[in-house]
Amino acid sequence: QVQLVESGGGLVQPGGPLRLSCAASGSIVWINAMGWYREVPGKQRELVATITNGGSTNYADSVKGRFTISRDNTKMTVYLEMNSLKPEDTAVYYCNAKGRRAGVSGFATFDSWGQGTQVTVSS
Repeated sequence: QVQLVESGGGLVQPGGPLRLSCAASGSIVWINAMGWYREVPGKQRELVATITNGGSTNYADSVKGRFTISRDNTKMTVYLEMNSLKPEDTAVYYCNAKGRRAGVSGFATFDSWGQGTQVTVSS
């Protein structure tokens, strides 16, 4: 099994910074893509940013220039640096990881989610 544990959410004033972390653990053989998504009540979960094992990144237009995704492959951890936060960034942020894990009968793919961390941008 694969577990993802997020940390770093909280309350921040508009314009302020916040950093999220997500550490993966378990019977992981290989992590390909890691990413951050967010969800607000009544709306679908949306992509924020993703990063591949090779370091290629992809961002939602709404966060380009303000958010930076990075990862430490040795720690199986992905980070999201958020700057110039806006009230509309308020959401529950979820970490996602895709890759291969060791299973009972060999290797298997995984697509796992963290439990989510609340980010609230308000004065």
